[in-house]
Amino acid sequence: MSTHNQTDLIEVTAKPEQMKEMKPFYADAFGWEFTDYGDEYSDTQSSGLTFGINASEQNKQTMPLTVIYSENLEGTKDKVIKAGGKIIADIYAFPGGRRFHFTDPAGNELAVWGK
Repeated sequence: MSTHNQTDLIEVTAKPEQMKEMKPFYADAFGWEFTDYGDEYSDTQSSGLTFGINASEQNKQTMPLTVIYSENLEGTKDKVIKAGGKIIADIYAFPGGRRFHFTDPAGNELAVWGK
């Protein structure tokens, strides 16, 4: 069962100098609170499953698309834009619902879906 503003996938990457932008972006867009584990990693439990931000140059990974569920797709889109996200695919229908894609301040692509 999907829960509003919660993710199914785990981690995105950032450059070390982008870490200061990443946590405020997700806090403003989705209300998440983060715990820091050094200068290169921060994660949150308030996103559903643990959602981590990895800025370690040694541990860079290519991650699959993270999809976040929203009960108010238009409202979430507005929050993403206000927080500094860039919409790269506006709201469109697909079997089972609707969604949009955006990039965060580090350029990671994510999607938000709803009914």
